[in-house]
Amino acid sequence: MQDGLAEIYTDGSCHTQQKIGTWVAIILVDTGKKILSGTAKDTSHNRMELTAVTEAIDYIKNHYGNTISIKVYTDSQYVKGLPVRKEKLVKEDFTSGKGNPLQNADLVKTFFKTISKLSVELVKIKAHQKSTDVVNYNREADMLSRKLLRNAVDEISN
Repeated sequence: MQDGLAEIYTDGSCHTQQKIGTWVAIILVDTGKKILSGTAKDTSHNRMELTAVTEAIDYIKNHYGNTISIKVYTDSQYVKGLPVRKEKLVKEDFTSGKGNPLQNADLVKTFFKTISKLSVELVKIKAHQKSTDVVNYNREADMLSRKLLRNAVDEISN
């Protein structure tokens, strides 16, 4: 990995009936690896995907100030597509075509603020890859996120 470059692998999971969600971000900087994760109630899959990215970038900003660029690997088309939609979203004041507030508008605004003034590349990767001999941090993030979700659902059920 290049000096000044951080790589982030993210995933989010959500139990739609229970409205419980989890997110995981695996951060690779220099030779180090850091795993961040969290759980939320009354949430959605998209919100968890976006939270993973935002939390990871905030972590890098706070702990690795010399980072020049960040490459985020995500299986979320929603997250990947946000920068392209930014101008339209801002112009429409984060409302839908029918004038309703955009779902997750608060977090989308935070995301835009978080990535501003940074060189962030969002890379869309295929979800739920099979295990191979090659280290696949996206697969690891997916497995961790789903495990956290199972544990969170089990806690509510018991």
